[in-house]
Amino acid sequence: MADLGSDGFGNQIKGTAKEVAGKIRKNIGDATDNDSEELKGRAKELEGKAQRKVGEVQSDIDRNT
Repeated sequence: MADLGSDGFGNQIKGTAKEVAGKIRKNIGDATDNDSEELKGRAKELEGKAQRKVGEVQSDIDRNT
């Protein structure tokens, strides 16, 4: 589960890290023909993208308040 505190920049960093980890796991699963690992990697990558986007929105809100 994503840690979506109120720190926009922190969420951007954490989200990017999850995206990278997910891509690596997805690629390993693809290379080893392990569908389960590939799907887990895709899920982690999407979770990271979502968290990064939340962080971007939080930062935009912080700048505009």
